[in-house]
Amino acid sequence: MPTFGHGKDAQFWVTDSGGTERELTSYLKSATMPRSVDTAEASTFGDDDKVYVAGLRDATLSMEGNSDATVDGYLTGLLGGTPRAWAFCPRGSATNNVKYSGSAILTSYEPDADLGDVVGFSAEFQVSGAITRTVL
Repeated sequence: MPTFGHGKDAQFWVTDSGGTERELTSYLKSATMPRSVDTAEASTFGDDDKVYVAGLRDATLSMEGNSDATVDGYLTGLLGGTPRAWAFCPRGSATNNVKYSGSAILTSYEPDADLGDVVGFSAEFQVSGAITRTVL
């Protein structure tokens, strides 16, 4: 029987520009990790249907959250820098939950302010290299 988890338990960490692991969990309202695979068409004369072969995997990390001077400092310091270690536990870090980790470059950081809402931010990381999936 499936065991489902609630998104409120998700956790996310990233290593800052000084090499310190920073937990962003208490700032985040959403986090996603879209993954894809490039495909190349390999069809030839005589084929009635297109044929494809799998290519390179790709992934990004997207997040939105509430902002303060601390998280703004962390993310501003990472923007456009070298790949940094990260870890994402979509269901939290309890035993038997899944943890994804790897390295990524912060490619987009957008602080925002709205008259009717808390000051927030959105950020996107480009994953560089393989993603490791472990069960805690």
